[in-house]
Amino acid sequence: MATAIVNARVLTADGWRDDLATIVEGERIRDLVATPQVPADARIHDLGGGMLLPGFIDCQVNGGGGVLFNDRPDVDGIRTIGAAHRRFGTTGFLPTLISDSPEKIRAAIAAVDAAIAEGVPGVLGIHLEGPYLSRERRGVHAAGFLHTPDAEELRQAAALRSGKTLLTMAPECVAPDAIRRLADAGVIVAAGHSNADYATVRAALDAGVRGFTHLFNAMSPLASRAPGMVGAALDDPESWCGVIVDGHHVHPASLRVALKAKPRGKLLLVTDAMPPVGAEDPSFDLNGETITARDGICQTANGTLAGSALCMIDAVRNAVAMLGVPLEEAVRMASAYPADFLGLAGTHGRIAPGLRADFTAVDAGLRVTETWIGGVSSRT
Repeated sequence: MATAIVNARVLTADGWRDDLATIVEGERIRDLVATPQVPADARIHDLGGGMLLPGFIDCQVNGGGGVLFNDRPDVDGIRTIGAAHRRFGTTGFLPTLISDSPEKIRAAIAAVDAAIAEGVPGVLGIHLEGPYLSRERRGVHAAGFLHTPDAEELRQAAALRSGKTLLTMAPECVAPDAIRRLADAGVIVAAGHSNADYATVRAALDAGVRGFTHLFNAMSPLASRAPGMVGAALDDPESWCGVIVDGHHVHPASLRVALKAKPRGKLLLVTDAMPPVGAEDPSFDLNGETITARDGICQTANGTLAGSALCMIDAVRNAVAMLGVPLEEAVRMASAYPADFLGLAGTHGRIAPGLRADFTAVDAGLRVTETWIGGVSSRT
């Protein structure tokens, strides 16, 4: 039986509509119709005047619900992380492994394959953040894991059987021919945690780098005679940039500059979330060090940023409040643009006939009230 979601302000691919019903059948959106045209046999789901948004997609989720993916690279760990973020509107995500051992990387890839096979809600693939990163720009990544990959490690990075693989690497650590092989194997390669100069980053873009991980953070900055990775990212019109809009990782003015520099659709919201999201305990361990979330900031004892305590609905709110973007554009930064980056525009990220029925419902205060993943509803 089809379900008709009615009495909602719907954010369609063409903008807001107050006069449409969203018809869901199985996992897909069957149609968008004028309210009087709702099929007589459809089950009515009344949103009470709330907003129906495309489900949020988060490309960088290290943890949530008290679980760090590095510590729980298994199906139950992924399920817990996904459930925690679903409460805040995320209906698709990449469990993200912070630089770790080859054994842990293999376990994480196997866990994501198993989670997808078992139908764990929202899992779209895996994000391997490292370990092919710069020691100078490593942040909280353990120096002992960082190195240049060999051929076998590159093959392993492309080993996921289903779903998307995103690999963050530093261009000075991975040669252009290796980047090209990864891209040819279907890996989405992003640059980050890098001290590379502009020319090195430009060569990596030409070799197949598709985006930049948490723009401005842990990368060579833009200077007058040394554009660095930030300059290369802002100068390149084709690549996507993930941004952490929490008011702590990047000054809002810098993000507003990035919005002006990049073509529309090339900045996407990420959370870089850690275990405190959706959990009562503000602390967790990473590589033997205790990290504590205070006032929304995850930091080591010496003040190094260690991911975030950000959820996606707060990232959307912050994009509106701090960056001055309209709500519909902030939502697209959390849904359509991540889908485009991941090559999922034909199935995810928008409310349109034929696409997956992944939605986030919010009230007038932008509080998440309900989500759908593959047509299955969950109230928050």
